[in-house]
Amino acid sequence: MPSRRVDGARALAAEPATTLVAIGNFDGVHRGHRAVIRAGVERAAERGLSPLVLTFHPHPSEVLGRGRRAPMLTAIDRKVELITRIDPALRVVVEPFTLELSKETPRQFVEQLLVGQLGARVVLVGDNFRFGHDRAGDLATLVELGQEFGFEAGAEPLIGDGGGAYSSTRVRQLVAAGDVRGAAMVLGRPHSLAGLVVEGDQRGRTIGVPTANLDAVREALPPNGVYACVVDRLEEQGATALGAGVTNIGRRPTVDGTRLSIEAHLLDFDADLYGARLRVHLIERLRDELRFSGLDELKAQIARDIAAARPILERTSPDPEALGAWY
Repeated sequence: MPSRRVDGARALAAEPATTLVAIGNFDGVHRGHRAVIRAGVERAAERGLSPLVLTFHPHPSEVLGRGRRAPMLTAIDRKVELITRIDPALRVVVEPFTLELSKETPRQFVEQLLVGQLGARVVLVGDNFRFGHDRAGDLATLVELGQEFGFEAGAEPLIGDGGGAYSSTRVRQLVAAGDVRGAAMVLGRPHSLAGLVVEGDQRGRTIGVPTANLDAVREALPPNGVYACVVDRLEEQGATALGAGVTNIGRRPTVDGTRLSIEAHLLDFDADLYGARLRVHLIERLRDELRFSGLDELKAQIARDIAAARPILERTSPDPEALGAWY
């Protein structure tokens, strides 16, 4: 069985199959993205085509240095994982974004990548899709080139709800506002943070509340505060549900006040997690970050946080599609 992730379109160039290609960044793989991709899979089945999702890594802004990149919702491995869950027929082509690729004209992009390497017969993009050197190509350009090179091109509008279209921008705004429940409604699952457990100052253990300190977190952070959460452990063979707990994001003004930290306390759990990779799914914001008069007051507040989190987490159940992980 071929890999569901294909690193670089050249790996498909020798395959005779013709394809339907959905192109996008798909950051967050939210409900709108999934609806578009599902529609593409159904259309591919009707036409006897192989469905592909084409995305790029690293993000073009990182390569071209064009302004500040918007906070990331999903790292590339997580993005591929979520996309391939949508349908067993799907494969994701992760095309390296390079300076050389950025200099290709729209015609070169279509002729060499979409047609020459991916065998595209149908191409689906977003309404605001731009491609080619200096973003010279748009949907009209793609349609015109499709007529020349023998593929159909079209845009798939994103679905939404009363709050507007489901979009990555909307999720980022909700996360930035601390509305993790609202973000979960758009994503179709909780927003998550992944990182490596590193040794901290072990102050939590001294007050009976051991925490896993996460380092190298790349996803968009909500405002400082305390959040009810569920936690997966990430390993090479996949993710598994580890437990539920509370996560503190902030600068620990009672004991430190300078260094940003992300600390997860797992309820009813006591094991060494140093060196483990965890994914923390943020279920609900419990409170703002506060400064306390000392460790006793801090410990009492943590006990109240845990008591507030338990009924929330008891109503939280794993996603069956996550195959043993929470989400």
